[in-house]
Amino acid sequence: MNEVLKKLNSEELMNTSMDIFMTYGMKLFTALIVLAVGWWVIGRMMDIMDRGLNKANTEATLARFLHSIVSIFLKAILLVIFASMVGVETTSLIALLGAAGLAVGLALQGSLSNFAGGVLILFFKPFKAGDEIEAQGYRGVVQEIQIFNTILLTRDNEKIIIPNGTLSNGCVKNIFCEPVRRVDMTFGISYEDDLLKAKEIIRAELSKDENILDTPKPDIFISAHADSSINILVRPWCQSAKYWEVYFGTHERLKLAFDKAGITIPFPQRDVHIRQAN
Repeated sequence: MNEVLKKLNSEELMNTSMDIFMTYGMKLFTALIVLAVGWWVIGRMMDIMDRGLNKANTEATLARFLHSIVSIFLKAILLVIFASMVGVETTSLIALLGAAGLAVGLALQGSLSNFAGGVLILFFKPFKAGDEIEAQGYRGVVQEIQIFNTILLTRDNEKIIIPNGTLSNGCVKNIFCEPVRRVDMTFGISYEDDLLKAKEIIRAELSKDENILDTPKPDIFISAHADSSINILVRPWCQSAKYWEVYFGTHERLKLAFDKAGITIPFPQRDVHIRQAN
């Protein structure tokens, strides 16, 4: 009798094991196939997206960021589907992940602001790497636009790191975004000097500089009757890359030309009269 019971128990155990294997084993096998195929499909989708971003000349930092975000999002969905297929309760899992995401978001509000600012800068491109900008009291050439910060290099070789949240919400002056720029300079001459002669000298010196554009023509006119001088405003146009070369070169050439022509560049003076009391 005992042998019969043992035989029956063994058969029941075997049948139960086979049922469990057939039920859950097939689920697991199917889920693994879905996971593998889904992972491969996501990889191909990301390759297509990368090629599209390259054709659209998307900023490299933004392209890498979009690749990472989309890839993580799709793979997370795939893993949830996989867990659901093998019998895991996904409702509580999704709720837990949502609560964790909310807690992390509240803890990183400042960083998320910089993160959002970086995305906006990379997407709308108010400036790009290589542009010279002025923002938050700093001026420099944009070396790199990261997701959280923008790195500037000043003319005296200092590195400035500005949070993107501040940049995206503040005023940014993009100095060399246009190919052509006007150079504003002011030169003072004495009231006793010949004004028309001084303007002719300025016009002649500007025409010698090949970096100064013929069109638009340079503006040369009196800007003020100052205390010690007649101020002449000079505004030539040049390629943005030649701005400082034109600025410094014009100052030097006009000083030499004025000296040669006897044009005086005045400076403030004070006369002191001493009266001797009897």
